[in-house]
Amino acid sequence: MPDLRIEPATLEDLPLMAELLADLFAAEPEFTADQAKQMRGLRLILEQPNRGRIFVLRNSSRIIGMINLLITISTAEGGFVLLLEDLVVHADHRGQGHGGRLLNHAVGFAREKGFVRITLLTHRDDERVVAFYRRHGFVASEMMIMRLLLAPGGAA
Repeated sequence: MPDLRIEPATLEDLPLMAELLADLFAAEPEFTADQAKQMRGLRLILEQPNRGRIFVLRNSSRIIGMINLLITISTAEGGFVLLLEDLVVHADHRGQGHGGRLLNHAVGFAREKGFVRITLLTHRDDERVVAFYRRHGFVASEMMIMRLLLAPGGAA
């Protein structure tokens, strides 16, 4: 589609991005969609770019996908790294290469800015998603994910 473009998200994009996250979280057994929480989290990133970047894929009428990258520092790598927090494409537009386009944009951004690693979490049982990330060069880690929720509903 010639009218597709990837660009940084804006505060005006919050409601549509929260809708995309609700769709993503509906497929995630560990998470529950809560529009107020998702909008608060997205706003925290957008208002302080040193926390991360959110890119959206839009056509002439709407946002059809987004990718959320959080910035942190790795002592193991000795530099800035990214945590790929969310990658989601609207259900009506899946299977058309848009997820790969967003991911390639994020990898290009990371390389351009000198980040040394991108880490992501995904369900190991979702073979389709694992295969997607492997096709884009990601490899599985032997590390185990552990969490400590510090506030009711998971908000810290």
